Amino acid sequence: MTQRERISHVDTAWLRMDRPENLMQILGVMIFEGRINAERFKRTVAQRMLRYRRFRQIAREDADGTWWIDDPDFDIDAHVRHSSLPAPHGTHELQKFVAEMASSPLNPARPRWEFNLVDTARGNSALVVRIHHAIADGIALLGVIHSLTDAAANAPEHGGPEAASEEPDDDGDVPEGDAFWRTILDPLTDVTLASIHLGGHLWGQFLGLRNDPAGIRNYARVAAAIAQEVGKLALLPNDSPTRFKGKPGTVKRVAWSEPIALPDIKAVGKVLGCSVNDTLLAAVAGALRGYLVARGDPVVSSVAIRAMVPVNLRAASDADELGNRFGLVALELPIGIDNPLARLYATRARMAALKGSYQAMLTFTLLGAAGTAPKFVQDQILKLLTSKTTAVMTNVPGAQQPRYFAGSRIDQQMVWVPQAGDIGMGVSILSYNGRVQFGLITDKNRVDDPEQIVGRFADEFEKLLWLLLLEPWDRLGDPAAVEEDLSRLINTVAE
Repeated sequence: MTQRERISHVDTAWLRMDRPENLMQILGVMIFEGRINAERFKRTVAQRMLRYRRFRQIAREDADGTWWIDDPDFDIDAHVRHSSLPAPHGTHELQKFVAEMASSPLNPARPRWEFNLVDTARGNSALVVRIHHAIADGIALLGVIHSLTDAAANAPEHGGPEAASEEPDDDGDVPEGDAFWRTILDPLTDVTLASIHLGGHLWGQFLGLRNDPAGIRNYARVAAAIAQEVGKLALLPNDSPTRFKGKPGTVKRVAWSEPIALPDIKAVGKVLGCSVNDTLLAAVAGALRGYLVARGDPVVSSVAIRAMVPVNLRAASDADELGNRFGLVALELPIGIDNPLARLYATRARMAALKGSYQAMLTFTLLGAAGTAPKFVQDQILKLLTSKTTAVMTNVPGAQQPRYFAGSRIDQQMVWVPQAGDIGMGVSILSYNGRVQFGLITDKNRVDDPEQIVGRFADEFEKLLWLLLLEPWDRLGDPAAVEEDLSRLINTVAE
């Protein structure tokens, strides 16, 4: 007899959120050094990924709700494919293939995931991964993908247990990206995390707390903070109008940058008193600004756009579970600021303001409510969340040592979470093996040439690097003074 398992409220919301313009699938790309052995690759996926029952289940909805149902006809060959790129099989053709996959829905009659191996120029292979968001969020799926890989090329195919924690960096701490999530989550109490744990139902733990006066006081404080965040979110003005925001279509564009050395970014951030994340996000803002300016769009100092940033809400005990346990915070990117130092410090201040926010809990609660409500109510909740936002941004700390998939070394990695509603841009920042990769997915109707944005990412970082080389470090805290010094220098050279 086919077994079934009820889908949580939050996962149901993601299942029902699919639209032709924005499909709810998490998209990943790996580029390998050399050709991967396709048969060994398929065996590795079958042996390791299918340990998770969810990847052998179909999502179904009936009068009693939504359910995960075992697929009686599951066939690994329907999910692990091998495709060819058109000549000359280079980066442009691979990016176009990835964009086509981002616009192609997964088959609802099968478990909703697919791995597509492609051969690229110079004898390399690439892997394009698509997994529906209802199965799990990006944090959980990164753990799944990590479990498919090894620390050495000659590791046994069946795999083995590895430490789940990230490798320490040079300072003995976890990578900076992980520290970002930890600081955002500092305000969350154990009571709050316990309430989040129950299938997307924020209020599920209340009955368990009724005999615990201290717990009720804690819970009441959190509930009041969430109510305050609801008001803030409702009153947020819409983003500044730019070409980045508008009604999306069904055709996507994808581009990614060449990697930047993570130690260089850490060194610049340390001198300027900013985190790695502050530095990277300021570079993203600068790249978006530079693109608008190059297109002749007016970019005044007050222009800013928001990016929804996923925040992991898992307790440590839930780290290996699938499903969706994350909230969203709205980060305002100061694209109207021309001075790169001033832009960096503005980004730092806005990141600091998020650390005490309960937005992540609020959005998680709203998504849980959306999964239980009629579809038209869910659409209104989605409209509230997406009307304030231009992009979705992921900032993910990957493994800081080389990883191998089916014996082949992974050279580059990218991952994008879906853009919901009318959001037409997804930004990906992923660190791996001591390097940082910047990727962009856009709607063709809004940005037809995302490579013109990602090409500016390294330039924006290099501006900060040059300032460190040209200016006395004790003056770098005053962006206006630095700008005046550079203008004087330029005028002297011109004379």
